[in-house]
Amino acid sequence: MADPSATRHGPGRILILVYGVFALAATARAAVQIATQFSVAPVAYVLSAVAAIIYCAATFALAKATVLSRRVATVAILVELVGVITIGAFSYAVPEDFPDATVWSHFGQGYGFVPLVLPVLGLLWLRRTAKG
Repeated sequence: MADPSATRHGPGRILILVYGVFALAATARAAVQIATQFSVAPVAYVLSAVAAIIYCAATFALAKATVLSRRVATVAILVELVGVITIGAFSYAVPEDFPDATVWSHFGQGYGFVPLVLPVLGLLWLRRTAKG
C-alpha cells in the first residue's frame, strides 16, 4: 500500500513549491485580467481562472498527502494536462479567440513551457510515490 505522505517528501517538496507558484501566479493574473480587461478576451481570462483553480487544487492535494488528496491531485493534474494540450492547440488553431495570453495558451510558451511539463512531472511523481 502506498504511503500517501510520500508526495510531500524529497522532490515532492519542489513539485509542491512549483505548483504553489503557478497557483499564485495564475490566480493573480486571472484576477487582474478579469477585473480590468474582461471584455477584451473573456474566453482567455476565464480559462486563466480555471487554470488557477486547478493549480490551487493540485497544490493543496499534493501538500495534504492523504489517500483522498492523492486522488484529487491525480484528477486535477490529469485535467491540467488535458487543458494545456487542448488550449495550447486551440490557441494556435483559433488565435483570434486568444488576443491575450493565458497560462495554457501556446502550450505555456509565456511561462517557458513549464505548464506543459509540470503535469507530466506531477503524474510521474504520483506514480512513483504510489509504490510506497
